[in-house]
Amino acid sequence: VDHQKADWVSIHERICQLLIPIRTSLPFLLSEKERKHGTEQLVKRQKYIIDLAYSTAREFVLDGKHKEAIPAALHALRFSTEVYGSNSVQLVPAYLLLAEASAGVGRLPEASKYLSQAQWIVLTTPDCGAAVQCKLHRSLGLFCTAEGNFEQALYHLANDIYLASSTFGLKSVEASGGYFHMANVFFRQNKMDIANSLYAEV
Repeated sequence: VDHQKADWVSIHERICQLLIPIRTSLPFLLSEKERKHGTEQLVKRQKYIIDLAYSTAREFVLDGKHKEAIPAALHALRFSTEVYGSNSVQLVPAYLLLAEASAGVGRLPEASKYLSQAQWIVLTTPDCGAAVQCKLHRSLGLFCTAEGNFEQALYHLANDIYLASSTFGLKSVEASGGYFHMANVFFRQNKMDIANSLYAEV
């Protein structure tokens, strides 16, 4: 009952009506053209649910409501898998969101599992874009920081900054997030000169 209530509060209330046409199978006696149109409509609805579930989960995470974010992020992952397949780079944002939400509620082993999945997909996708790699390194850096593994955190955040700078530019907003998180790591290590210099850079 608790699980169902959490799911309802998180996302199900928003997508309940949208699930009906998705869960209803197409009639058997359709022409090829009608079947193709039905399939296209199904994929369009699924993509809409992915966007809605992802943005809802992201909102919860930004509001610090990590527990509420998990069911919505799971729906985003489930529908992304249905639409794009289980090894698609399109699943990475959902995995990273699940990792962040799981870490936020103190479930570090779960967060680690989701990060590993995301990392595996990125490593096995040769043409994976720098923007996705950048997000992965930032998530890995934040996870290592949460674990207290500061050296590894700095390694990932440095990769994040490098990828963001080379893709979006040295003075980009995208790169500033990496500088900010790196400054926080140095702050936690009591290296105040470096931390203040990075905060100034942000």
